[in-house]
Amino acid sequence: MALSRSMSSAVAGLKAHQTAMDVVGNNISNVNTYGFKPSTTMFRDIMYQTLSAGKAGVAGTEGGTNPSQVGYGAAASAVEVNASGQTGMVATNNPTDCFINGEGYFVVKNGSGYLYTRVGDNLKLDHNGYLTDGAGNYVCGINEGSSATGPEPIHYTDTDPISSISIGEDGSITANQNGTPVTIGQLRLAYFINPAGLTAVGNSYYSADSGNTGAATYEKPGGSATGQLVTGALEASGTDLANEFTNMIQFERGFQANTKIVTVNDEMLQTLVNMKN
Repeated sequence: MALSRSMSSAVAGLKAHQTAMDVVGNNISNVNTYGFKPSTTMFRDIMYQTLSAGKAGVAGTEGGTNPSQVGYGAAASAVEVNASGQTGMVATNNPTDCFINGEGYFVVKNGSGYLYTRVGDNLKLDHNGYLTDGAGNYVCGINEGSSATGPEPIHYTDTDPISSISIGEDGSITANQNGTPVTIGQLRLAYFINPAGLTAVGNSYYSADSGNTGAATYEKPGGSATGQLVTGALEASGTDLANEFTNMIQFERGFQANTKIVTVNDEMLQTLVNMKN
C-alpha cells in the first residue's frame, strides 16, 4: 500500500520540529554558559508534485490556468547562530577575567592553527611562562619586542620572577618584576566579516574551518573593528528564556499537529483495509 502524500508530509514535519526542539534544548541548557550564542532553526518547504502545469491563456479563446501542486512537508533547512549583537556583562570580580565590550574574539593556539572564543576567563601565566586561559590553552597576541606580524602565544621568557599580572583595556599584559612594572605583550582579537560562519567545536571555542567567515583580521582591543576589554567580568549567555519558552510551545504544538496527521492517515488506511469485510 503506497504511503500517502499527507503521511510523508507529516513525517517530514515531525523530523523538522524535533530538530527545532533539539536547538531549543541546547539554547536553554546553556542559559548560564559564559559567551554562549543561541541558535535559531529555519524552516523551509520541500519538494512538490505537480498535478497539472499552469499555462498562459489565449486571448479571445481560452483563459490561463495556474499550476496545481501538492507539497511534501517541511524541513529544518538551517540552524543559524546569532553571532552578532552584544550580550550582557557579568561581573566576576576576578581581575584576570576579560569581557570584550564590542566585536572580536580572543585567539588561542590549537596545535598549528587557531581557535576563537568570546570567553577570556582566568588569563594567567603557567609555570613555563605562557599566558593561558581557563581551559589551559595558549592565549595569543604579540610579545613585547617581537617582530611577528600575526598572533603568537604570549610568552614571558625572562628568568626573573614576576607577580601581579594585570590586563589593560587595550589588551596590554603587564606584571610586577622585582618592584618594577614590565610589559610582557599585548592581546590580539580576531574579527570576521561573517562571524556566523564560525564552527562551534565545544568548550566555548570556534574554528574558522568552514571557509565562510571571511579572512580573519587581527587587531588590538579597541581597534577599528574590535571592542575594548573590561577586566573582572565575562560575557553573559545570549539565551533569552522568554523567547525559548515561546519557541518551545510553538514547536511542541507543531509536533503534535503532525502526529495528528499520522493518526488520521492510519485511520483512513485502516478503513481501506476493512472495506473487504
